[in-house]
Amino acid sequence: MNIVLLGAPGSGKGTQASLISEKYSLPHISTGDMFRENIREKTPLGVLAKTYIDKGQLCPDDVTEKMVAERLSRADCKNGFLLDGFPRTIAQAQALEEIAAVDVVLDIDVPLGKLLKRLTGRRCCEKCGESFHVDSIGNATQCPKCGGKLYVRADDNEETVQSRLDVYVKQTESLVEYYKNKGVLRRVDGDKAVEEVFAEVEKVLKNL
Repeated sequence: MNIVLLGAPGSGKGTQASLISEKYSLPHISTGDMFRENIREKTPLGVLAKTYIDKGQLCPDDVTEKMVAERLSRADCKNGFLLDGFPRTIAQAQALEEIAAVDVVLDIDVPLGKLLKRLTGRRCCEKCGESFHVDSIGNATQCPKCGGKLYVRADDNEETVQSRLDVYVKQTESLVEYYKNKGVLRRVDGDKAVEEVFAEVEKVLKNL
């Protein structure tokens, strides 16, 4: 089962990715992790990617696509994979089709207003790295888990969050339409409890 996972910042995509990966024994392939691995291991692609990153530039599609192709060729992907963060454009989606067939594209859908509230209400612990939301911890300044100091991430202010969401929508609008026309897009209501969202995901995957 080859899955592409879509979802805006704050949609709970990472949580669902972990649950899907565990339940269906699929490798969770995040482009961020893939880049970090290649750069850390100093692979030819990693060295090349670093030259762009160090200049503050985006990596060309062909570099990312080669990394994806190499990762999907590994033994742990022989029974399927869960791709997170790729493709981001129609050109990348078409490149992916040359590498592997996509069975389903799961779009974790949450209204933008709710995402704004989720992200600006996030509080992170300096000590253990755990994150919480003001809906559950109120005005607490100490981590409920370890007692460490809670802080607001620099990119969790309203202006930055709104900008990130705008970029995501602009970037993925045509991609969503592309996969919808291919008949592989399945929207999942992400504005529910984690367990309920995963139950919807399971229902979609069961019907494949």
